[in-house]
This record gives sequence, C-alpha cells and structure tokens, in this order.
Amino acid sequence: MPVTPYHFGPSVFLGLIFRKWLDVPVFVLANVIVDIEVLVISLLGLGWPMHRYAHTILIGAVVGAVWGIAAYPFRHLFGKIMQMLLIPYRTGFWKMVVSGVLGVWLHVVIDALYHWDVLIFWPSKVRPLWRLMSQWQVKIWCVVFFVAAVIVYLFTAASYVKQNKVKRAKPY
Repeated sequence: MPVTPYHFGPSVFLGLIFRKWLDVPVFVLANVIVDIEVLVISLLGLGWPMHRYAHTILIGAVVGAVWGIAAYPFRHLFGKIMQMLLIPYRTGFWKMVVSGVLGVWLHVVIDALYHWDVLIFWPSKVRPLWRLMSQWQVKIWCVVFFVAAVIVYLFTAASYVKQNKVKRAKPY
C-alpha cells in the first residue's frame, strides 16, 4: 500500500476476530515491521524495487518469526496496553511467533495485490495476485475492514467491561 496505515483495517479486524489464536499487538505491528524494508530502501536510495525480500512468503516468514521472538520480552507491556484498550489478552511464545509470521504474510498479500514489484513467491518471478483487484478496490476493502474492525473493537471492549464488572461484583 502507499502507506502502511491501510493495512491496519484488515490486521486489526482479523487480529480481534482471531484473538484466541493470535497475539493482537504482534499481529498488527507486524504490518509496520515489514515496511522497515521499504523505508531503508527509499532512505538509502538503493535503486532496488521498494518491496524486495521481506515482502515475500519465504523471507517474510523469517521476518515475522524474528519479530515475534523480539516482541516476547515485551508481552507484559502489551498486556497492560491491551488492558487499557479493554481487550482481553493472553499470550505465549509460540502464539507471538505465529502471529508475527501471519501478520507479515497478511501485509505481503495485500501489497502483492497493490504493488507490481512484490514477488510473493520469490525466487519465482510469478505474480499471481497482481491486478487481481484494482488499487482502488484494495484501498476500499482496507477501509471497509477498518470500519468492521472498529465495530468488532466496540463489541470486544463492551464485553470486556461487562465481564470485569461481573467479576468485581460482590455477592450479598
């Protein structure tokens, strides 16, 4: 995508829907981590395609796994942030690693739909997702997922508040 925030709609939506199996902060932030490659290529003026190795299924899996491992020591911080956001949070090492990989892969799939230079199955040069949808359609779907994510978040937060009120209530 032209800017990473478009990825937040699908990633937050899927992260919240599948939070039992995914670490939401790791999954969502994987969409930012993978674009460090684009930032480095553009800042250093390397003349390479903007979406190079991290924007592939193979190397993206490594990037996502490394991100999940690197994020593991911060799980308690993520837990506090999720508590402030009123989202239930339970995690573990493998949940974080898998979330990092899947988060990067989601980003790569979205970018493969949008950008011509994403070789999702590198080292193969085949581009099966390019032009499957127009760039405009990809943007619209990302915005639709963002709206859906807000709705899911509101229900999740309301449920979290309700459950915590019930737990705190003292019997007579």
